[in-house]
Order: sequence, then structure tokens, then C-alpha cells
Amino acid sequence: MKFPFKTVALIGKYKAPEITGPLLRLAEFLSGKGVAVVVDSLTAGHIEQHDYREMPLHEMGGTVDLAIVLGGDGTMLNIACTLAPFDIPLVGVNQGRLGFLTDISLDTMQQTIAAMLDGKFVTEQRLLLSTRILRDGAQIFNALALNEVVVHRGNASSMIEFEVRIDGEYLYNQRADGLIVATPTGSTAYALSAGGPILHPGLDIISLVPVCPHTLSNRPIVVKSESLIEILMHRTSTVRVRFDSHTYFDLQGNDKLEVTRYPAPVRLLHPVGHSYYHTLREKLLWNKTL
Repeated sequence: MKFPFKTVALIGKYKAPEITGPLLRLAEFLSGKGVAVVVDSLTAGHIEQHDYREMPLHEMGGTVDLAIVLGGDGTMLNIACTLAPFDIPLVGVNQGRLGFLTDISLDTMQQTIAAMLDGKFVTEQRLLLSTRILRDGAQIFNALALNEVVVHRGNASSMIEFEVRIDGEYLYNQRADGLIVATPTGSTAYALSAGGPILHPGLDIISLVPVCPHTLSNRPIVVKSESLIEILMHRTSTVRVRFDSHTYFDLQGNDKLEVTRYPAPVRLLHPVGHSYYHTLREKLLWNKTL
């Protein structure tokens, strides 16, 4: 991570015209601070007039020192996976309520980012999942995921059947509606609604959470982040694997999904005083009086 930040990319929520005003105000503010501003090409396509350099996400490596994402957690998930190979730190500005990943409000955006430009921030590393799908021993698809990888049945009413191995060792065969492989970041997303544990994002672990398992003894399990998780499909009618709900692939019988830890983490920058537990209280309403 390069500091101080000389070149900053601004990335807005896809096809969200309401983000144009705040984004341009932030761009003007950064320019006034002597920072070179780059606007993501897709974001720029929805801005009628501006004088800033445009650049696609995949070309930002080696050019951009910091990326500021204006949107919500869903936008941040997508951008984080795209920029992770370039080790570009991310700052999240939420256009609505406080998010788990986008924790700066539009109202305090300029004041907070000004402090961060002066070095007043905390850095957090988030574990990222690397996945690939094998068919007849050959790789046919790969993707990254910051929240979770989910294998689930499609439109068919019947359960799917699959085998799970950890580091080459057989764990179980399972009949269920699906299986969630979640990072600590994703533990407060789909995995939480399926009965999985809340994991602090600083932990280097991965959780496997079954979705509506046929056998009630099948419970979530947590494994070390260096594990190789293999999911072999036995019974498939319509089975799909999703990566953070942004990318998906349809599986066939005997396809194998491999999930491992991506070598580089996602780097999130937060204002000084950021508290994960405060975010939990706000998002899960733990601060409400009974």
C-alpha cells in the first residue's frame, strides 16, 4: 500500500444516477487537495460532463494508490474482488445506512476522507476466497469471493447431494438445499441466516454452513483458512454455484468445486475509532432496548 495517496480512483454504484452529485463533489474536493482523480469507466459512463481521467478497473494496478467506493456493501464486494490482485486499498462511502464494509456516510464524507489523506486511518485485512471448478480433471471456471461461495439447488424441488473433503480428507456426504462456504466477512450475510456463527473479520478461518440439511446432525463447521475445501457433486438436476451473488456457474454431476484462500487479502481503510462491534450493534439492532 502506497502512502501518501497521490492518485485516487472514484467508483460509484453501477447504474445509480443518484451517486453522480456526491461523486463529483468528492472529485472536486480531492482535486483541491492536490490529489489526481481517476473515475472508473463504467461510473463515468453515467456522468454527463466531467474533466477527470477515466480508467477501467482492470487497468488501475500500478496507477491508483487508493480506491473510494460510493454505494453499498454489494458494490464494495464486487469492486474488492476485481481490485484485490492489484493490492489497492479500499474506502467505502455508504449512500444509505451504515454498512458492514461501507462505513463512511455521505454527510461526513469530505471531513473523514480529508483526515484519511493525512494518515489518520486504520487498516483492516479481509480474507478472500479463490475458487475453481473442475470437470473431468480440467479447470473450466474460476472466481474470487469476499463474502461467500454458495452451492445451491436451482428450480428443482429435490435436494442436491454432494461430498465434502478438507485437505484431501473425507468429511461427509450431504443431502441439502445447499452449502455456504463463508469468510468471516460473509459470516454476517447469507451464512448468518442459515444458522452459521458470526466470525470477527480479523480471524483467519472459513466456515461451512449447510442450507436446510436433510440430517439435523449436519451442523456448521469452522476450518483454518489455509484449508483446501473440495465439494464433489453427486446428484444434480439444476445446481448452481454463486460467488458473492455477482457471478454464478451451473454445475453438472461429478463436477468438483475447490475453494482455497486467495494469497492476497482485501485491504479496507477505516476512520480512526472504527469499531466492528459498533457496526454489529447498529446493523443487528443489538442497541435497541427490549
